Amino acid sequence: MANHISSRKNELVKEIAGLVRSVENRRAQGLFVVEGARLCYDALRSNTTVRRLFFTPKAGEKYHDYLEPLAEQAEEVYTVEPHVAELLSDTKSSQGVFAVCTLPTPAGLEKLHPAGKYIAVENLQDPGNLGAVMRTAEALGISGLVLFGTCCDVFSPKTLRAGMGAAFRLPVFEGGEFTACAAQLHQRGFTTFAAVPDSSAEKVTECSFPAGSLLLVGNEGNGLLPETIAACSKRVTIPMGGRAESLNAASSSAILMWEMVRS
Repeated sequence: MANHISSRKNELVKEIAGLVRSVENRRAQGLFVVEGARLCYDALRSNTTVRRLFFTPKAGEKYHDYLEPLAEQAEEVYTVEPHVAELLSDTKSSQGVFAVCTLPTPAGLEKLHPAGKYIAVENLQDPGNLGAVMRTAEALGISGLVLFGTCCDVFSPKTLRAGMGAAFRLPVFEGGEFTACAAQLHQRGFTTFAAVPDSSAEKVTECSFPAGSLLLVGNEGNGLLPETIAACSKRVTIPMGGRAESLNAASSSAILMWEMVRS
C-alpha cells in the first residue's frame, strides 16, 4: 500500500528535491533521482537498486505496466499530488514518475581491463554532451567511460535523460588529472590517444586502435589541456572536408568511437 503525500512542505519531498538539484547532496547521501516511467523501469531492468518510488495518481493509471514491477522492488512507495510532483521534476512536462536509486561508486583506473577500448572525457561541462557520449558508447559496445579533470555529473537529471539509460549499464571510471596517471597507464600497456582539431595529427580513419586503447576528448570550448595532449601516446584528428574547424564533444566522440571499435 502506497503512502500519500499532498504537501510540498513534506520533509521527504524536500530531501528528494535536494537530490534532483544538487550533485553535492547526491554524493553525500549516495542517492540519485530518475524521472520518467520508462527511464525508471530501465533503471530497474539494469539492476539499479530502487530505494523509493513516487508517482501521481494519474501516472499510476497511465504507466501501470512500468510501475507495477518498480513498486514490487522499491523499499518505499508513495503517491504524490501533481503540485508536489512539480517540486521533484527537472522537466517542463513531467510524467509524474520518480525513482530514488542507490548511487554506484565509480571505479578507479586500476579497474580498467587491459584489453578494453575506452572513451575518456576531460573537463566536459555540458550534461547533454556527456549523456550523448555515454549513449553512443553503450550502443557501440565501448568498454567504459573515463572521467578526467572536472566533469559534470553522470547522474544529474539532464545527463540521465540525454543518455537514455546508458548510465545504468556503461562502466564509469574516475581518473583525476590525466597527467598524474598517464605514465602508469602506459606502463600497464595502454595506448592513449588525444583527439585534436589539428591536420598534422594522424587521421582517425587511418589509425589502428589496439586492445588497451584510451581515447581522450576535451572540453566543449577549449578541447584537451595542452599538457594532456603532450602526455598521450598519439594524437588523432577527424578529417574535415567542409569549412567547420571542429565538432562538438558529442559529435566528435561518436565518430571517434565508431572508428575505434571497427579497427
